[in-house]
Amino acid sequence: MDEAKKTVGQADAGNDGRRGKIMRFVKKWGTLLVTVVTFVFFSIVNWDDSTNSSLFLTTDNVITILRSISIMAIIAIGLTYSLAVNGMDLAVGATANLADTFVMTMFVWYSMSIGASIALTILACLTVAVVNSILIVRLKIPDMIATLAVMFMYQGVALTYSNGGAITERMVRPDGIHAEGLVPAAFKTLGIEPNLVILMLVVVAFAFFFLNYTKYGRYMYAIGGNPEAAKLSGIPVNRYKILAYLMSAAFSAIGGICIAARVGTAQVSAGDAFLMPAVAAAFIGFSVGGAGKPNAFGTLIGAVLVGILENGLIMMAVPYYAMNIIKGLVLALALAMTYSIAKK
Repeated sequence: MDEAKKTVGQADAGNDGRRGKIMRFVKKWGTLLVTVVTFVFFSIVNWDDSTNSSLFLTTDNVITILRSISIMAIIAIGLTYSLAVNGMDLAVGATANLADTFVMTMFVWYSMSIGASIALTILACLTVAVVNSILIVRLKIPDMIATLAVMFMYQGVALTYSNGGAITERMVRPDGIHAEGLVPAAFKTLGIEPNLVILMLVVVAFAFFFLNYTKYGRYMYAIGGNPEAAKLSGIPVNRYKILAYLMSAAFSAIGGICIAARVGTAQVSAGDAFLMPAVAAAFIGFSVGGAGKPNAFGTLIGAVLVGILENGLIMMAVPYYAMNIIKGLVLALALAMTYSIAKK
């Protein structure tokens, strides 16, 4: 009898062990599983019987997905730096919009070189980080509220600077002068594949190395985990918060510059549309690999999931007004697979 009980107990322990391993695997890689399942689903539902192949799996469509996520991923990487210090930069979209507008005016209005235009644009966008830092570090305003205010502020700055209109070649400037500058052909190559995709991968690789293998990144994570403990251990908390917002603004500016290179013009509020997808990508990244914190690889996976969803729904001819419902449900599932299991 005792032997039978012992055998049953060992079997239960073995089942619990296997169940625990499965739960840990799903917790660690649940979001990646959702991404793979979503990719397979759209590959099946977009099957073309006439060619006996999936329209979703064509080379052109895969390139379209990669191209569509590249700018979003770069902006989301900028957001990841602020999340690393347990902050939140809602101004990343407005920063990208400012960069888009500013770099185009450097070409069209002032006929400046590519290097000078990009450098001045990034410097202009770093003022966003300066304002954020003053509000958050000096005035102690909560990150989300402060960056929300800065978002509205710089949306207005970009609109005022462009006089509320698009920036295009041979346009009439707000002062009535006919603009004679042209967008350099070499600059436009930045916005096409494979250059745009390569830039995205370089940005992700840099962020991964910076956050995981430099003392600056480790200090940011320490601050994000427990700012009081970080301060007591000698880490200059305020200085690294400022650095995080500078990095956020810089990479958001790069994303905005890529928008300009991709489109060839600066459209009103073009960068603002990237805010929510970037936020979604960055927060989905928390769960990838069981990191439980903002990380570059996770942000990339989050961007891929968002890109697959948007592309697949368009190919299925889902009405635009219903897309957000489906995207929200799938994104919630991706997060629930990690966070609900983590509580068990």
